[in-house]
Amino acid sequence: MTGKTILLVEDDPAIALIIRETLTGECATFASVGSVGERNAWLADNRPDLIITDVVLPDGDGIDSLPGAGVDAATPIIVLSAQNTLDTAVRATGIGSYDYLPKPFDLEELTASVRAALDRGSQPTARADPGQADSHGLVGRAPAMQAVYRTIARLATNDLAVLILGESGTGKEVVARAIHATGLRRSGPFVAINMAAIPRELIEAELFGHEKGAFTGAHSRNAGRFEQAAGGTLFLDEIGDMPLDAQTRLLRVLQSNEYSTVGGNQSLRADVRVVAATHRDMRTLVADGRFREDLFYRLNVIPVTLPPLRDRRSDIAALVRHFVDAGRRSGLPDRQFASPAMQLLERHDWPGNVRELGNVVQRLAVLSRDTMVMARDVEAVLQESGEGGTFAAPADLIARAIDDWTREKLAGPEDDGEIHGQLEAIVEAALLRRTLREVRGNQLEAARRLGINRNTLRKRLGQLDIDPAHP
Repeated sequence: MTGKTILLVEDDPAIALIIRETLTGECATFASVGSVGERNAWLADNRPDLIITDVVLPDGDGIDSLPGAGVDAATPIIVLSAQNTLDTAVRATGIGSYDYLPKPFDLEELTASVRAALDRGSQPTARADPGQADSHGLVGRAPAMQAVYRTIARLATNDLAVLILGESGTGKEVVARAIHATGLRRSGPFVAINMAAIPRELIEAELFGHEKGAFTGAHSRNAGRFEQAAGGTLFLDEIGDMPLDAQTRLLRVLQSNEYSTVGGNQSLRADVRVVAATHRDMRTLVADGRFREDLFYRLNVIPVTLPPLRDRRSDIAALVRHFVDAGRRSGLPDRQFASPAMQLLERHDWPGNVRELGNVVQRLAVLSRDTMVMARDVEAVLQESGEGGTFAAPADLIARAIDDWTREKLAGPEDDGEIHGQLEAIVEAALLRRTLREVRGNQLEAARRLGINRNTLRKRLGQLDIDPAHP
């Protein structure tokens, strides 16, 4: 037990009791109040070493009211909230919170966060200006999206490079724009370039600009994307498709923060935050020699992995309403969805992820004859789009992914004769990681669910370099 004091601000007596019982051994004094007024009265006579606060309280907002409550800037704050949106995560960061845990939270995670916050001592917490926070186009409360929100919020007070990973259509550019809009450079420009859409011989000129006469057709000086994004964010989409020679120059720029235009000799400062994204498996590209390992680590300072839509089906209804509202603002008819119609959308495979869902909702808004969209309308639109109203089983999805991976490997520049072993390791690693996450790292339970010996599991975890505590 430490000699420190924890203040809990939580209006739900059951949750307050559980937290008190969980944290009693972590402090000498545990105080619990249920409103903003009670909190302010307690703070008038006491100074806690840690504050744990809910957001929605009977008489006010637990986040917005904290800056005026006389809390010392060095006091760590842990925010708990059922309002699980990017707005909440960003506002929590704005008051300098040490951590943000969406409800329902894991008690072990809360305990670990409390211990880390109390052990931190009296280091001052940076107070960020969250700006005009909103969802920034990000919709959903699934656990995987909560992790994305928390990462974006923690990026608001720094300028670190970010690598966004995820399948096509999962919203990588939306996340990149949210990172920019909530970060230190939000007053600067956001400039995007798709590396897969630029001819390889023009990539350097597009990125760094060129001088007049630098090459045939260069009739005047042209500012590159680094120059256009000065003071803001440069988004390098589909970075996995960047040619190796261009990767080399990009690495030099990121290392030195300086560059020169094509055909120029003047050194210019690279005053940008770099956010990159790809749908490809970057570690496979590195292993195959198609992407520089040093550039990968330079870009992958903070990774953000976006879940495919099939892994967050609970968000589909909210996404549908989001797309309906967006369509209405742009002149499309307003629509409601009958329960059977929504169930069809929630069961669908969505290989094109959120982008495909948005397209389908827009078509339904235009083509449906009534205000209420029925199941037959959904079936018709899916059939017209070539999806046929079919719902792929997980085994079919795996087979499709293996087919795509194998085709790409066989089309590569070299055949190393190890495709079977590589695929076996990829599939087994994914299986072990998912199982460990489901059983919260319990290796005995994981071995039982997998139907293998516990020693065998430990051996394979070591061979595949998987940390069972953080799979």
